[in-house]
Amino acid sequence: METTIYIKNMVCRRCIMTVTDIFRKESILPLKVELGMVTLAAPLSPEQFQRIREQLEAVGFEVIDDRRMRMVEQIRLGVIGYVRDPDLQDQQNLSEYLQDKCHREYSFLSKLFTELQGISIEKYSIQQRIERVKELLFYDELSVSEIADRMHYSSVAHLSAQFKSLTGLSPTQFRRMKEHRLKPLDEI
Repeated sequence: METTIYIKNMVCRRCIMTVTDIFRKESILPLKVELGMVTLAAPLSPEQFQRIREQLEAVGFEVIDDRRMRMVEQIRLGVIGYVRDPDLQDQQNLSEYLQDKCHREYSFLSKLFTELQGISIEKYSIQQRIERVKELLFYDELSVSEIADRMHYSSVAHLSAQFKSLTGLSPTQFRRMKEHRLKPLDEI
């Protein structure tokens, strides 16, 4: 009897490796570990579950027990994945992508996300896009124009206006700063 454990704050491949290691240290071999979830062949004993929960929390993860919060986490991970994958952005818009990923109407997803997170999906996706732009500026491999193109902004002016409204700096000013302010994805 397969069982799934939903985990908040899994946002990258290193998170998958960390969560996998936590389960293996408890001699539990997951069938599958993906962003936001672990699938097991059988349910955990209450003692195992508590040990796993404590270890996950010790490294910044959180077990999600509430069904609505699981959906919000799925939306959050969907937005992060979408923002970081230019190919997805070429294929469909964010609302279509989230509908396909979550198997729910976008209006439902939007209402739920806003209710539980206090921010709209659109504003959250803008925050994620700007954080990605900050990373690309930090690496200093692409011009602002190339970043605007890669991130599917209609123009450099649009990118600059959105960047300045969220950070208080222009992309060029941010790039020149010695102290860059990048945030972990799970804190956005």
